[in-house]
Amino acid sequence: MEELIAKLKEEIIDVLNLEDVKPEDIDNDAPLFGEGLGLDSIDALELIVLMEKNYGIKLQDPSKGKEIFKSINVMADYIQKNRTK
Repeated sequence: MEELIAKLKEEIIDVLNLEDVKPEDIDNDAPLFGEGLGLDSIDALELIVLMEKNYGIKLQDPSKGKEIFKSINVMADYIQKNRTK
C-alpha cells in the first residue's frame, strides 16, 4: 500500500502540474480539495482520467469522486480494491 501511495502522489503532482509540491508535502490524510491540497473541480476530472488510464478504474457515477478523492489514503484504498490494471 505504501508503494501505491508514493506512486499516486507522484502521478497527481505530474498530472496536475503541481510544480511547487513534493510527494512528502502531501499528507496522506489531508483533504485533496478545499483547505488540504486545494484542488478544484477541473483537477477532479484529471484525477478521474488518471484512475481510468493508469488503473483501469472507470467511475460510473462522477459524484462518487467526492468520496474517493477525500484523501490520498482513501484514494489509494479505492484503487487497491477496484483496479483492473
